[in-house]
Amino acid sequence: MTQYAQESALNAAGRFGRFSYLAWNCLLAIVAAIIIGIFAVIFPTTFINMETSNFGGGMIFLAVIYIAIFYFTFVFTIRRLHDRNHTGWLSLLMLVPLANVILMLYLIFAPGDDRSNSYGSPRPTAGWEAVLAWIYIVIFVLAIIGGIAAGFMS
Repeated sequence: MTQYAQESALNAAGRFGRFSYLAWNCLLAIVAAIIIGIFAVIFPTTFINMETSNFGGGMIFLAVIYIAIFYFTFVFTIRRLHDRNHTGWLSLLMLVPLANVILMLYLIFAPGDDRSNSYGSPRPTAGWEAVLAWIYIVIFVLAIIGGIAAGFMS
């Protein structure tokens, strides 16, 4: 059994290449959307009561989901920083406006180290990760094009 088969992608130790980083962020978004969608269908009035304009107990559920997304986003960012041989502490830049956008672009476009670094050997990208990463890229590009088109139409 190889080192990679035993490694958990949900642990901050280790490395993520660009496609693995994109794929796991995409998977996180899909899983969160499915969980929130199922919850909203089963309990439609728990988010906001339209008659009283009060927030329901569903807001607590959304807060828990948000905290989980926040945690895993940090884990994936730390792993990607490790691939560039940077400390995971730089992930705290995600909390700084504008710096978070620059960090995200850096992590998406900067190639990782080809050789072993302080955080281990390069992790191969699984086939499903490459497919999911390309889907994420296509959706992102289409969203940008749609946003620009919507801006021209208004």
